[in-house]
Amino acid sequence: MENTIIRLEKKEDYRETENLIRESFWNVYRPGCSEHYVMHVLRDDPAFIPELDFVMEQDGRLIGQNMFMKTVINADDGRDIPVLTMGPIGITPDKKRQGYGKKLLDFCLEKAAAMGFGAVLFEGNIKFYSHCGFDYARKFGIRYHDLPEGADDSFFLCRELAPGYLNGVTGIYQTPRGYYVDDADVAEFDRQFLPREKLKLPGQLFD
Repeated sequence: MENTIIRLEKKEDYRETENLIRESFWNVYRPGCSEHYVMHVLRDDPAFIPELDFVMEQDGRLIGQNMFMKTVINADDGRDIPVLTMGPIGITPDKKRQGYGKKLLDFCLEKAAAMGFGAVLFEGNIKFYSHCGFDYARKFGIRYHDLPEGADDSFFLCRELAPGYLNGVTGIYQTPRGYYVDDADVAEFDRQFLPREKLKLPGQLFD
């Protein structure tokens, strides 16, 4: 991991970062991907936090990216508890599973904690994110919105940035609306990039 720096994303990085995310997610969760368009849309969302929009660079090339959004837990006692969500977070395919993702995420979470944010909740794979301090959100008493009772919630993860921040809190997490995009808008945006074949592969979550 020599010659790597982590810095804030700049406007002139936008297309390179979007292409990085596209390469990272292509055919992973669905044929093609939507994450590069989600990122494009989220930058203009009022919940977006520019101070927590990071890229990882190696020898002048962008190899990783992560961003954060403000959201809330609708607590059962009527309060709205401010929290963060994050992503898309991506590492370019030739650098995956080499420790770059953990290095980037640990850096981002440290910066978020220093800004005074109390917790991060998002959708991810516990096998990776447990190494960065995440656990199942259900252990904190937090439920995923619109998920039927008894449904698999193992994708829904949480990490406190301030110890005890979620003590006494139970409630429903709300995903920022900017993460929900229209397939037709994704397809239109994707035409701006080099053509790639969409493949239906084993293990994908969506058609």
